Amino acid sequence: MYSMEKGDIVKSYRWPEPVEIKHVEEVGDYLHIIGIMLNSHNSVDQLVPKRELNESFIKIQNTKFSQEAWQVFLALENIRYRFASLYDPLLAMNVSKIDPLPHQIEAVYGRVLKLPRIRFLIADDPGAGKTIMAGLIIKELKLRHLVNRVLIVTPGHIRDQWIRELSDKFEESFIAVDRGILHSFYAENVWQRENQIITSIDFLKQDDILPSISAVHFDLIVVDEAHKMSAYRYGGQLDKTARYKLGEVLSKISDHLLFLTAIPHKGDSENFRLFLDLLEPGFFATAKMVQESIKNKDNPLFIRRVKEDLKDFEGKTAFSSTVCNNQNF
Repeated sequence: MYSMEKGDIVKSYRWPEPVEIKHVEEVGDYLHIIGIMLNSHNSVDQLVPKRELNESFIKIQNTKFSQEAWQVFLALENIRYRFASLYDPLLAMNVSKIDPLPHQIEAVYGRVLKLPRIRFLIADDPGAGKTIMAGLIIKELKLRHLVNRVLIVTPGHIRDQWIRELSDKFEESFIAVDRGILHSFYAENVWQRENQIITSIDFLKQDDILPSISAVHFDLIVVDEAHKMSAYRYGGQLDKTARYKLGEVLSKISDHLLFLTAIPHKGDSENFRLFLDLLEPGFFATAKMVQESIKNKDNPLFIRRVKEDLKDFEGKTAFSSTVCNNQNF
């Protein structure tokens, strides 16, 4: 039921034009209304039956345009971005300061983002721009409101490079976490405190650090030079490196997991199968199944393009997914 209040602007058959309510009070079964007509500025002072309130009076929304222009702009931009991905399938690419190559667009939008749950290895040759692809994936998932908490794990010597690239090209700020930061937030789990974190793989794998990261959850984890997380099988014995054990933890605490490397295969099929096991544990039960998948080009977990394939993409003579083959591994 409509409740008339001071300041409302209403229309009614009783008045030839809208009236701004200055005063209203109940008098038995009536409302005593005092107001002023908006156009002629004639005064209104009437007793109106309460029963007519919902039948004969229509409230007009009044916008006072009192907010600062920049606040209105940001509010409209917020609404626009909320629905932009419904109309622009390449939204992250169009709002970032990059000029992506065809093979990068194909990998990100043609392969990775089509997965309902991203567990994927991008294993293109060096120079393919895997950092750009990772940045596009992060930006796109954030714009679609699919991820909020992101962790990037890299070798220590390229950590700052990642921070600069993500800031300059994608306007995404990441906090670098090292032992100094942990000491600054003593007795607090800094992995839970921040939503966008970057750290080094050799720092994260340490025995005193691993329990703290194991206790949190991330929507998306990106690991650069992921081949460093390796395990080896000797006869019936499985030897897991400290980095591989870290990979097992990262697999458990993330919804989406993205691996980047230019050296996915070290000539050991079982080593490669164990590496893929970090993405989807048990997906390939044997090394033979991995080889068959590579041969048939039907795997859903990884993509690899060599320099010759990338030249085809740049020359626009090819725009289909080129997956790894036996001679590339």
